[in-house]
Parts: sequence; C-alpha cells; structure tokens
Amino acid sequence: MSAHTQTAEKGQNTTLLCQESYVCSGTDEAVFECDECRSLQCQRCEEELHQPERLRNHERTRIRPGHVPYCDSCKGANGNIMHASMTGSRQIAAVRCQVCKINLCVECQKRTHAGGNRRKHPVTVYHAGRAQEHEEEEGMDEETKRRKMTEKVVSFLLVDETEEIQVRNEEDFIKNLDCSPDQHLKVVSIFGNTGDGKSHTLNHTFFYGREVFKTSPAQESCTVGVWAAYDPVRKVVVIDTEGLLGATVNLSQRTRLLLKVLAISDLVIYRTRADRLHNDLFKFLGDASEAYLKHFTKELKATTARCGLDVPLSTLGPGVIIFHETVYTKLLGSDHPSEVPEKLIQDRFRKLSCFPEAFSSIHYKGTRTYNPPTDFSGLRRAVEQQLENNTTRSPRQPGVIYKALKALSDRFSGEIPDDQMAHSSFFPDEYFTCSSVCLSCGCGCKKSMNHAKEGVPHESKSRCRYSHQYDNRVYTCKACYERGMEVSVVPKTSASTDSPWLGLAKYAWSGYVIECPNCGVVYRSRQYWFGNQDPVNTVVRTEIEHVWPGTDGFLKDNNNAAQRLLDGMNFMAQSVSELSLGPTKAVTSWLTDQIAPAYWRPNSQILNCNKCNTPFKDNDTKHHCRACGEGFCDGCSSKTRPVPERGWGPAPVRVCDNCYENRGIQLDVAELPSDEEGGTLIARKVGEAVQNTLGAVVTAMDIPLGLVKDAARPAYWVPDHEILHCHNCRKEFSIKLSKHHCRACGQGFCDECSHDRRAVPSRGWDHPVRVCFNCNKKPGDL
Repeated sequence: MSAHTQTAEKGQNTTLLCQESYVCSGTDEAVFECDECRSLQCQRCEEELHQPERLRNHERTRIRPGHVPYCDSCKGANGNIMHASMTGSRQIAAVRCQVCKINLCVECQKRTHAGGNRRKHPVTVYHAGRAQEHEEEEGMDEETKRRKMTEKVVSFLLVDETEEIQVRNEEDFIKNLDCSPDQHLKVVSIFGNTGDGKSHTLNHTFFYGREVFKTSPAQESCTVGVWAAYDPVRKVVVIDTEGLLGATVNLSQRTRLLLKVLAISDLVIYRTRADRLHNDLFKFLGDASEAYLKHFTKELKATTARCGLDVPLSTLGPGVIIFHETVYTKLLGSDHPSEVPEKLIQDRFRKLSCFPEAFSSIHYKGTRTYNPPTDFSGLRRAVEQQLENNTTRSPRQPGVIYKALKALSDRFSGEIPDDQMAHSSFFPDEYFTCSSVCLSCGCGCKKSMNHAKEGVPHESKSRCRYSHQYDNRVYTCKACYERGMEVSVVPKTSASTDSPWLGLAKYAWSGYVIECPNCGVVYRSRQYWFGNQDPVNTVVRTEIEHVWPGTDGFLKDNNNAAQRLLDGMNFMAQSVSELSLGPTKAVTSWLTDQIAPAYWRPNSQILNCNKCNTPFKDNDTKHHCRACGEGFCDGCSSKTRPVPERGWGPAPVRVCDNCYENRGIQLDVAELPSDEEGGTLIARKVGEAVQNTLGAVVTAMDIPLGLVKDAARPAYWVPDHEILHCHNCRKEFSIKLSKHHCRACGQGFCDECSHDRRAVPSRGWDHPVRVCFNCNKKPGDL
C-alpha cells in the first residue's frame, strides 16, 4: 500500500487541525480560516500571525462544524490563480497536501499532483460531501426545506370502494405512512362532488404541487376508494376520498364510507367549484352531523374504552373548512364587508333545517380565479391555523387512528340493498342500523349493524302485532311474575315428568299442558268437561314478540303431537307383534285411572290380587270390583251382578268373589251426585277417551304411514319432497336409504348422520329423540 493511501486514510477525521504550526506545532484544533494566508489556524497561531500591522486586515472566517476550506489553486478563465476577492467561484477543497501546505479540489489535485514526486505527497482528506450538504442546508430558506421534506411522500389505498381496509394491521398502516409510531398526528380529509379537483387541492395545499394523489383530465372518476398520505411538515395524515354524485355501483356503501372517514378526521375540507353554494353542500354536512351523533359517537366511545386509550375519540366532531372557488361570482360576504361569511353559512343551514351541531367549527375560505392557476395560499393558511388549535381535537398516535377506523369498519359493514333505501338523506339510518325486519309486523331492528356478533338481540322501536302464521304470542307464568320473576312457558303436549306414551295419552284426554319450571303443571286445556278458562286470564301473561329472520319462531309443542303419534306407530306395532304390551298397558292403566270412580283403588297402588295375594306381572291384567273398588286377578273377579248402589245401573258388572257372595248385604255408600254426574258421566268419559286415543291409533294404523307424514310434519321440518340429499354427508336418498328428520333443526339426514338420541325441550321433545350429528355436539339444552 502506498504512502499516499496510508496518509490519506490517517487524515480522514472529523476535527480540523491547525495548518500553520507556528505556535502549536499543528496539534491544536483549527478555529479560523484565513483566505489570504490560505490556511486553517488555531486560536494561538491566529493571534501571533496577525499581530503585524500589515496582516491585521486579513479576512478571516470562524470555522463551524463540518467546515471545509476552499481550494487554494483554482485558476480563473485567463489561467491566473484566483485570489480571495474572487472566492465566489472557487471550489471546495477535497484534500490538503501536507508537503505543499495547500488545499486542493479534485480537479487541482489531478492537475498538480498526478505525476512526478508530488504524486507521493501525503494528503489529508476532507469530508466534502457532508460539509457541502450541511452548507446547502444552511443556505436554504424555510420554504425550500419544507419542499425537500415532502419529496419522497407517496399515497396508498387505505379503504377500497367495498369498505374493505387494505392495510392488514396497525404496523402496516404506520409503515405505509412512513412515520414514527410515537409521532402524534392529526387527520385532514377532503370531500366534494366528483370533478371538483379534490386531489389537486390536496397536492397543492400540502405537497407543493407534487402529484401525491393521482389526478386525471379524463371523464371517469380518478379517485376510487379512500387514499392516504403523510405530510411530514405539518405532521398530519391527509386523506383523499371519492367524489359525491359519481359512483353508480355500491352507492350506499360508498356514501357510508365517507362518514367513517369524517368520523376519524380532525379537519374536513369541503371543496366546491360551484359559483353559488348549492343546497347539496348544506344537506350533506347536516345529514353527516346527525348520523355522526346518532351512530358514531357511541361506537367511538366504546372503542376508547375497549382499546384502553387515554385520548377520547369523540368529544366533538371535526372542524370544517368550506373551500369555495368561483370564476364569475363574488365570494360570500364580499358585497358587504360587515357581513361575516360564517354567519351567512349558519343562516343558510337554519333555513334548510339542517343543524351541523356535531362539528367543532365551520369556516369559510373563498378564492376567485380570474386566470388559472387557483390560489391555494389562503386555504393553506386556514388549514395550518386550524391544525394549531388543540383545544377540542388533540393529536394522537397513528395506531389510535387505525384502531378507530377498524372499529367503525367492523361495526358498520355489509351490503345495503339500494332498492330499500328512501334517499331523503345522504346518510339514512339504514346505512348504520341492522337490516333485519320483523316477519310479522315489518318493523326494522333499531340496533347497530353486526350487533349479533356481540350477542346483543334484535330490538324494535314499536310493539309487534299478532300473526297467526308465526303464532308470535309468548306466555309467562303469572305466579312467577307476581313474585318478581319473568319465566316463559310454552303450551306442550305432555309434562316433562310423563313418559312419551303416557304423555301422549294424557294429551288425547286432557289436551295440552302448560308447565312452569318453578310451579310445575299450571294448566291443562281440557281439564274439565265444561267451564275450562282461558289460560291468559288465569295462569299466564301474554306478550306479542317480534319474529326476526333466522330465529326458530314461536312453534308450540302441541304442533308436533301428530308426529309424536306417528313416531310411536312402528314401536307399538313391533311391541304387539313381539307380545310386549308395555306401551299398551301403560296407556290402558292411565286411562282406567282417569275414568275410574273415586272409590276405585288406582292401578299404580295395586301390586297384588286383593284376595289370593298373587303379585301382578307387567303383562297381567288388573280388574276392579265394581262394588268394593279393590283390584283382583281374573280368577278372583270372574262373577257379575248388578251394583246399582254404586251408580252402575241394573246391568250386571264385574265383582269380586266376596262381594258376589255378600250380594244381599246393603253397602254403606256415601251419597252420590245425580245420575247425570254418575253413570252417564262415566260413559261419556270412556267414549271421549276411546275416540281421542284408540281412534287416532286405529286411523294411523289403517292409513299407510307415508300418506300422513306431511300432514303430521311440524312446521319447522323440511318437507320430504324437498330433501334429496343428506344434509351432512350429501348422500343421495333412495329406496334403500331412508330419510330421517333431526328433531332439533328439522333438516333431513341419513341414519348414520342422525343416530344420536337427545331430548329437545325447546321443540317439545322432553324425552330422548333423534337428533343429527351437528345438533348433538351443541352444549346445553337444545
């Protein structure tokens, strides 16, 4: 390695040393540069060298950090060496020759030290690039520095026209802005009709005319969606939006998107080129204010709490600047200097019954363009003045801005059917409220969009009306209500304590039952032969509730009584064919107790024959003696005789052996009611029971099961003819592959996908019934 290179490397330092070595021997830091001495001098050398009278007038410059001296050998156009008086054209030195004691620029070093012995002279290298840049910055004015700061700014798509945020997360948002995560920012957005030059306005107001936001002379709208850029000079996020009156597809969603942008903004510029301010401007701002207060303030407060933010997101809405550019008409308030434009705007709002009370302030800034280009200096000053005001809207970190936008997008999203919109407002409630409509009365839900994701139920402003189609009447237990509890009850085929067949028999005999979890069975529809009261007037309260799409509705359990009967036909037929008469005996036993006289011992208490004491088995028939009412086997009660004293009339009836032998002894019988309530009543009860139970069974057995399944089908079941494939495995049904309905969801499944058994109380199936694989996995009661 050459000596030149070695010395050059040693000479690369940030501290300039004295080049005179007159007093300090070249070890002190240089403080002055003397053009006439052509050297850098320390404090002591400078004082000693300039003591003589003739040297005192030398022009000396104090050295600043990063200073580099001028070249001592630069020549002028005539070939003469340039002196101090001509330093305006001299070049900055690149090196200093330690032997020649002169500073040289790159050109002079090549010219004087490229050959011969001088090529080996050791040199000190100056950091000319850094010094020159520092000097350039020192020479820049404030406006030039600002321009330089915005040279690398680019915009990015923040939200597309379908309201989808195009940045993945908070970090992505900050990266696209190219700012510090801890930097506190404000948000400025612009609104206006399409073609009014919104993007052009932002480029000239914030970025000195650079096309940060794309502009185009074409007829089509240039800005689609919402674009954002960061202004490093004013520390603001600048947002460009789609123009009003331009979009034809997804108009409602695009308009709703504008209000989301407005909600996260600190300052809104409404740009208009109309020679006269149109009513649309006032209508837009008035409707935006109303929608902001009605829908967004609550959500922004919730976001503040949910994200744990110290900065409230919704104390007041943004400030508004109306930027009005005219060509042929005068600016607002210019006719009468005493009139304040802002007061004229407020008067206009009142005349149109629009109240922009959500905005923290409204300012008017106009410019009249006699000859292009437009003057944006007034708007720029107004924006800067509003951004400096932190009394109502303080700057916040970029992460907070993203969280607010994300929260609003999550809450207010989804398609809006344009055919349902009554466009009397720029921002109708339908843009922000749940789109569900009650199937019974047609009223809409008043909750915010997507409230179901948080488990909040639907709610309407008005009460619902009763519909026979949906049977949307809800019962609550009256006794529980009077004790301060609200317990819903449903008319059911049978009580939860009854077995399936016993409950079905009771339903045929006594009608449907209303059972309260706290009070037990509180009502049966045919408990008495006459005089049965309406449950509404006795044991329950009634309310009419809304029927929302996707809910199970208000199907009552007695609607599936016929299906429950059909479900048991095959089981009963199989039981009879296998000589297993359990279900039949259960029904017969219960019916006997229902129509039995008061003196008969109930079947459930008869375990042995009262005479021979033989225990009864499951399939054994129990016989009651019509005289004493006790239970006997067939052998001990095979005789008959009239028992008129018990109300059985003159016809012979079954009696036990003991009562047959004592037929001459008069029984001590309590006074009975009239014949109408004695023998005739029993006959009527027996006839009713046989007609409602055995008659239904016989009819169902006589008619092929397939012909009555649809008639017996509960309302929530999918009809058989619509079921072509298993709802789970998608196997196609055929003669060999039977269809089965899940008692919970009502869909059709094959046997493999619905072999589980589980009670479904919500549908009235209190005992285990067939459910599909998916419903069986659900936790809690079905």
